[in-house]
Amino acid sequence: MESAGESAPSDRSLPLVFTAPRRGKPPRHWADLTAVERREAVEAAGHRAFRARQLSAHYFAGLRTDPAEWTDLPGGVRDELAATFMPRLLTSVHELTCDDGTTVKNLWRLHDGATVESVLMRYPERVTMCVSSQAGCGMACPFCATGQGGLQRNMSTAEIVEQVIDGARRLDRGEIAGGPGRVSNVVFMGMGEPMANYKAVIGAVRQLITPAPDGLGMSARGITVSTVGLVPRIQQLATEGLPVTLALSLHAPDDELRDELVPVNTRWNVDEVVDAAYEYAKITKRRVSIEYILIKDINDQAHRADLLAKVLRRGNWGWVHVNLIPLNPTPGSKWTASRREDEEEFVRRLEKRGVPVTVRDTRGREIDGACGQLAAQVN
Repeated sequence: MESAGESAPSDRSLPLVFTAPRRGKPPRHWADLTAVERREAVEAAGHRAFRARQLSAHYFAGLRTDPAEWTDLPGGVRDELAATFMPRLLTSVHELTCDDGTTVKNLWRLHDGATVESVLMRYPERVTMCVSSQAGCGMACPFCATGQGGLQRNMSTAEIVEQVIDGARRLDRGEIAGGPGRVSNVVFMGMGEPMANYKAVIGAVRQLITPAPDGLGMSARGITVSTVGLVPRIQQLATEGLPVTLALSLHAPDDELRDELVPVNTRWNVDEVVDAAYEYAKITKRRVSIEYILIKDINDQAHRADLLAKVLRRGNWGWVHVNLIPLNPTPGSKWTASRREDEEEFVRRLEKRGVPVTVRDTRGREIDGACGQLAAQVN
């Protein structure tokens, strides 16, 4: 959970846009509670404490949320426990698949009508889930479908975890092309700015990495938390003792352009966010991923590749990796993907200076793969 007391930066250091509008609070769920809180809640509901262990084993280890499957519990208490501790948080609205069924995008409706998206991507060596942390987003990046819709509200820890549980359950039951499997990686790169919902996101990370049966038992090294550059939260994340990967959505190496593409840059500029990312790498010993969406004639010029290498230079290159992302354009937008020759020159310029760089696999383009596209259509 969020670091306590004096180590946590004041919310007054963050822009007001980070505060989500108040909507109906999600019902309390098993995944919102710590192991101690679960035992206390079960006892407060009039049951023996060991029922908490049974419920956790069903939810996290067995991926069973249907009380009919809880055969080790008395039939008379199953429905009561399910209604009390595992209320429905996500309702499927729409599902799209591509890549022969190995990429699955879900649109979920939350209890108050807000919609969010998650994507499951199965590769030969891993399964990655991209999850949302907010309904909408307040960062207002002009090329992003989610940002154009504004911020509706923060998601709860359990609403975040439930996205992963759904994918894990379907993999476990062989419902995803490729047969039974498990979620190996989770990236907080769906709808929303994760660092603007810090407490719930860190709570979700802890639920994902806590050993079964009290959590999903994932490796923290398989989890990536992205940010557009909320410096106080990057600094705070470095103190959590969680060896997760930090992904910094930079998108421009100069303040003039980044002010336009990532408006929060007017609060923390390029040098400040790169310094914070470098310190994160030094403290955690985890390489930082620099996310850079390539936009035709906007940020894909060769001279910007040279400037990016200069901006990121901090000792040797072991602390950083640049992840170039061809823009997945949204309908009606003036922004579009770079020409192939410009993308290749950008890569060549970075490689010439020794910068570790790859171009992201553009999965999901035919199923409105950019976060927020599907939600915008349905809403």
